Amino acid sequence: MKRRDFTKLTGLGIIAISTTGFISFNGENYVGDCETTSDILGPFYRPESPVRNNLVIKGQPGEIVELSGTVRHKDCATGYSNAKVELWHCSNDEVYDNDSEEFKYRGTTYCDENGHYKFTTQMPVPYDVGGGEVRPAHFHMMFSAPGYQSLITQIYFEGDPFITKDPSTIGSRAIHRILKLDKEDGVSKIVFDCNMNDQLKLSIEALDRIIGSYRGIDSGEISEFFSKDGDLWIKNEVFGEVFTYVGKNDFEYAGLPDGMYEKLHFDLKKDGEVSLIKSTSYGNGVEKVRNFERI
Repeated sequence: MKRRDFTKLTGLGIIAISTTGFISFNGENYVGDCETTSDILGPFYRPESPVRNNLVIKGQPGEIVELSGTVRHKDCATGYSNAKVELWHCSNDEVYDNDSEEFKYRGTTYCDENGHYKFTTQMPVPYDVGGGEVRPAHFHMMFSAPGYQSLITQIYFEGDPFITKDPSTIGSRAIHRILKLDKEDGVSKIVFDCNMNDQLKLSIEALDRIIGSYRGIDSGEISEFFSKDGDLWIKNEVFGEVFTYVGKNDFEYAGLPDGMYEKLHFDLKKDGEVSLIKSTSYGNGVEKVRNFERI
């Protein structure tokens, strides 16, 4: 799928937000800040990518990149053994592999006993999303570790001419995700470490009560919800997009700037029926509220 189709599927902007970041006192002095920032998942995530850390496709253009790093516990120091790390990105011709069995430029690896991980792949390229907006080249990543909230983020590369114009990379929140490429023996090497954060989760029983298909009472719009790894997802044309549980049967789409949001509220009725209210604002101060019934 071409990058210009990106905005047609999301309908929402791309902005990074902070998911962790704190300073703690260890008895002698203050340590931190160990902030790791997140980015939106985007519409092209595919689960179950092959367990492999070499994504290079022979004969295809693109400089070789070695990405490595450490996944740490929330103490910002202890490596997380066996944390799951997923990587995906577009090809040199601006295409994500959204449907082939080859899962091109998609892979999953697991951290070693010290929390270390490594991928070898090829450099993605910037792409045009329409409306005069060009996204810088980037890697998508998802870090998952039991007991923590999954970290969904994107990393960028120093020297990309589009970084200064992209809403996801302007400002301080993305500064630690714009990485320097160091050449060594013809390979560009980058390091990205991350720190996990506590997670607020629904019980599996509660999640099972709300997943399913819902129809807009006025619009007829169909929304299909499903669960994956204990999270709530809404189906899209590729796989889905994840919502974060914030308590009291409320969920939010993470990664949006102040004033822009997409919220879900599920109303569990005494007769076992469930209704849904979607509240959306695109940053213009206007809230759009839609009511759904389960079908």
